[in-house]
Amino acid sequence: MPNLDVLFFYSFALLTIAGALFTVTLRNAVHSALALTVSLMGVAGLYLLQKAEFLFAVQIILYIGGVVVLFLFVIMLVNLDEAQRQRQFSRNWWVGLAGIAVAFVLSGVLMARKPGAWPWTNPAIAAGGGNTEQISDVLFSEYLLPFEISSVLLLVAVVGSVYMARRRT
Repeated sequence: MPNLDVLFFYSFALLTIAGALFTVTLRNAVHSALALTVSLMGVAGLYLLQKAEFLFAVQIILYIGGVVVLFLFVIMLVNLDEAQRQRQFSRNWWVGLAGIAVAFVLSGVLMARKPGAWPWTNPAIAAGGGNTEQISDVLFSEYLLPFEISSVLLLVAVVGSVYMARRRT
């Protein structure tokens, strides 16, 4: 019987990759946004497996709850009939394939390294408490004003988009 963590890893990785592929291949913009949601859920699951609870929560709340909803607002506001008549895909598909090949080569090189040699492992951070506590201490002490300003700007953007959508109808 395989390890349960390995099973979850492959499940979340498959969810992420399948969602990303459907995001770029589906013709309906709403379906693409929903496939992006599936892909972001897979990434959130991968964060949870890495014991990065804060990143998991931010992924769910900010990206899935905020950005995808904003994308859906924009999709609903844009004239999709006009957009569907235009050419959708670039003819430079070979650039995308070259990027994918480079990403696979770099991933293989990274996976070939020993786990202790990975540059992002830092035992001092792991011993100093959870990552959520460390991030929140810095966020609410040194970066409190930019945090509050960004929250007000996001609120203004949401209210403005709702106002624009209601004005059109």
